[in-house]
Amino acid sequence: MRELYMAQVTLYLDDDVQALMDEGARASGLSPSGWVAQLIRRQVHPQWPADILALAGSAPDFPLMEDGARSQPPDVTRIGLE
Repeated sequence: MRELYMAQVTLYLDDDVQALMDEGARASGLSPSGWVAQLIRRQVHPQWPADILALAGSAPDFPLMEDGARSQPPDVTRIGLE
């Protein structure tokens, strides 16, 4: 059976960043190290949440650039922006 190995990393954080990390970990229900690991995973392999991905294609009449959405109506005259 393979032994589980977990690397240890030392982080030097100022008090404000430490408080942010503790708050984020507590809000997510993770340990601080688990929370940091989750952030690293998201940065290295960013993924959209499943509920957002499910929205893809759900608006069939949404204009796409390749469907001619580049033609915009003329902009309104702006007052006082000189």
